[in-house]
Amino acid sequence: MSYSIETIKKEVSQERDQLVSLRRYLHTHPELPREEYETAKFIEEELHKLGLNTRRVGETGVYALLEGTKPGKALILRADIDALPITETHECPYKSVNDGKMHACGHDAHTAALLGAAKILVNHKDDIKGSIAFCFQQAEEIGYGANIFVNEGLVKGDRCFGIHLASNIECGKVSATAGPNNASVDYFKIKVNGSCAHVSTPELGIDAVYIASMITVGAQGLVTRRTNPTDSVIIGIGKIVAGTAYNIVAGEAVLEGTIRVMYPEIRSQVKAELKALAENTAKIYGGEASIEYQDFTAPLINPEVPTHEVQLVATKLFGSDNVITNRKYSLGGDDFAEFNIEVPGCYAYVGSGNPNIKETTLAHHDSSFDIDERCLEVATQLHVAYALDYLNDNI
Repeated sequence: MSYSIETIKKEVSQERDQLVSLRRYLHTHPELPREEYETAKFIEEELHKLGLNTRRVGETGVYALLEGTKPGKALILRADIDALPITETHECPYKSVNDGKMHACGHDAHTAALLGAAKILVNHKDDIKGSIAFCFQQAEEIGYGANIFVNEGLVKGDRCFGIHLASNIECGKVSATAGPNNASVDYFKIKVNGSCAHVSTPELGIDAVYIASMITVGAQGLVTRRTNPTDSVIIGIGKIVAGTAYNIVAGEAVLEGTIRVMYPEIRSQVKAELKALAENTAKIYGGEASIEYQDFTAPLINPEVPTHEVQLVATKLFGSDNVITNRKYSLGGDDFAEFNIEVPGCYAYVGSGNPNIKETTLAHHDSSFDIDERCLEVATQLHVAYALDYLNDNI
């Protein structure tokens, strides 16, 4: 079987109803990060129908490999599969039946599109020079799943490619932007140890609340005085727990927050300086402080060459007027970054917004979030066309 851009569009169009059905089933049955057991079973069943063997990655990730009839390069296609701890408020026929769980970020659509692409690519096995790995990754929302794929040695090849929906881009348009796209995400917890005393004799205690407040204020100084104002840096402290009573100098305090930056070197700098700030501030006021970090994901930086390849394919599919090449980066993270570190690739954004359907233009993670389901065809076309063009050296 040979292919062309027009035949790809036609084949995907013929799968429209199936794509919608897949997406709606997944939307109705969301599962939280690291709990995607039924989702994984569903994905495996769909892949087995195509004659593909599957492998579990961790407990809830799914991997399948399609080998072409000719030798060549190795491509990785990735979709995230997890949902969010949100109660859906959008009344629709495919509303979540799992209380307190919702696909409010589009991962149901990502999964459906990659399943649809797998079906079409299996039918084009004779057009594939090399191999295509399908990675259905768990637990993106907590920065967990990508590293499981990496640690199991499955993120190896010549290119990787992934797609995320974007409600702030109109359906029918695609963004593929070189350079920084998403920030790194580091969680931190700072523990401050002081000693209790009556508030009327603060000199007899060590005030952990005061130390915590000085760390909170000082952290913003690290942003404004220790990093370049043109570099986007966030040190956000969203939770402080301290004290036992209104009239007791607090003996302990715990601060929790996140660091978001766009470049690895700035990430290292800010983490080291926040550690020093916490420890030294506590020491000045007689206390002690320690900090622990959890690395959720690195910055997502699209290399120039793979991104240009995707831009060329998207232009052939949708026309240059519908391809965005300079989308502003986001300080939200995505652990596709870990794939991109291992294998050069591109993370593209597919528009899912429709100004005539309010829910499709809401922010991701909103309890009424929805998509213009026409974007499923766009995402599937892009997966298929990029895979075939890249493996056949047509870009």
